[in-house]
Amino acid sequence: MTKQLITSALPYVNGLPHLGHLIGCLLPSDVYARYLRQKGQDVLYVCGTDEHGTPSEVGANKEGVDVDSYCKKYHDLHVQMYRGFNLSFDYFGRTSSEQNKEMTYRIFHALEKNGLIEERTTNQVYSPDDDRYLPDSYVMGTCPHCGYDKAKGDQCENCTKVLDPVDLINPRSAISGSTNIEIRPTKHLFLQLPKLEAELEKWIETKKGIWPDIAYSVAKKWLKEGLKERGITRDLKWGFAVPREGFENKVFYVWFDAPIGYIGITKQWADEDPVNRNWEDWWLNASDVRHTEFMGKDNIPYHTISFPATLRGTNEKWTEVSFLKGMNYLNFAGGKFSKSAHRGVFLDQALEEFPADYWRYWLIANAPESDDTSFSFEQFAITINKDLNDVLGNFINRVLKMTVANFGEVVPERGNVTEAETELYATLEETLKAYYMHMDGLEFRKAMSDLREILVAGNNYLAKTEPWKAAKTDLARAGTILYTALNLIRLYAKLLVPVMPTTAKRMNDLLNLSDDSIWTPKAMSEELQVLNSGNKINQSEPLFQKIMPERVEELRQKYKETE
Repeated sequence: MTKQLITSALPYVNGLPHLGHLIGCLLPSDVYARYLRQKGQDVLYVCGTDEHGTPSEVGANKEGVDVDSYCKKYHDLHVQMYRGFNLSFDYFGRTSSEQNKEMTYRIFHALEKNGLIEERTTNQVYSPDDDRYLPDSYVMGTCPHCGYDKAKGDQCENCTKVLDPVDLINPRSAISGSTNIEIRPTKHLFLQLPKLEAELEKWIETKKGIWPDIAYSVAKKWLKEGLKERGITRDLKWGFAVPREGFENKVFYVWFDAPIGYIGITKQWADEDPVNRNWEDWWLNASDVRHTEFMGKDNIPYHTISFPATLRGTNEKWTEVSFLKGMNYLNFAGGKFSKSAHRGVFLDQALEEFPADYWRYWLIANAPESDDTSFSFEQFAITINKDLNDVLGNFINRVLKMTVANFGEVVPERGNVTEAETELYATLEETLKAYYMHMDGLEFRKAMSDLREILVAGNNYLAKTEPWKAAKTDLARAGTILYTALNLIRLYAKLLVPVMPTTAKRMNDLLNLSDDSIWTPKAMSEELQVLNSGNKINQSEPLFQKIMPERVEELRQKYKETE
């Protein structure tokens, strides 16, 4: 069996993540991991906080603490948020770990041995007012290519072109805002990407028609422009010290050691149980591993070009990404969700407003796969009210109430199957084929559309069979209808496990069923005849609550959606 390695873009440790981070990489990777586990696949799902670089230094300075304490504090807060959203990581580690340091040094020395590291003196931006060199991402200005006035010195998020901070028009410090900028010479190490360009291009071509367009096209765009040497060291104190004479006061660039963090975090996981776990089974000479990566479009170039080049340059057989699921942006109030601009709804706020499953469902159903998606509280309310409350919740409430009213708190006897049931079986089997195809292909919006059709089919079945009327004239027939409908609740719970795990468990509790992790779907004629007649069922409060217009307006004002 193929082992399934799943990784998400590593969330930066400074501050708390928002809904854009959640749908950009974290939630889709969790849904896919849960889906594969449910199929009985051998899954390792790892992630962690990205901790090196200037933002951690600046954040720690603002809070008056040392950088390590700052990172530990926010790592723990990230863990708390992700638990609140039921993200099912097998391990959530840290890129500042000793294991990642070991892996970073190992890979660096291999690249150095293979002649792919070059030492050179370059001009870098220095801020006298900040009394420090400014890393690329902490120089802001106008992009010389597209004119975007908030471009960062490493890459313009508007046109995605790679930049050199000295090329920015009207540069300024992102730390202090000072325009008192100097260009000073400093010595750094560079990865010789051009030496690996031909090899990378051949590899990227093998992904044509396999990777989503956004991932393949961004990689091809970088290759078409021609790869340039990439600096892998920085004039900072926080990070892994460069193990080379003359570089004692420098550290590795965060974009060099952060992707290696996937391997380092896997070793963190393995080191906690060395008898039963081996990181090499997943990362080194592991031909039976399928690696699926999830990330926002701004991170795609580094994981289709820079990181694969880093691994290939060692001449060791590291596991490379098999499928890269790239996401576009989630927008809010006229711009993308942004940590720096504090635009949008952050995860701690989201959990205060609504249950995690509400957010999980809306975000996956509206995932920004082919284009950017705009979030609004009005659209959020419409989806929750219609899909969850009116369709799913109403179906469950009606079925349970009619069952209890006519047969008590037990599953009724199943009588003869009629044309209504066989038509339901056929409808469900056709739609489920599409659902599985789209989930296997990581097309989440399409899969959620299929799921909606499956949920609607239950209400259509009740409307056609009218068990409330049958109960007055043919109780046995009413029993068959409600027996089928109760089995539908079980089926819905199974299908909702990847997206709405808490709701799925509550639905199983209504039927007194265990939440089995592995599920092998059967033909509908069997799938809707699983429950045993006479088994106890439970009633409960409604699973969902409608979001009223006044609540929507309150949220719009609170989060400044109207701006």
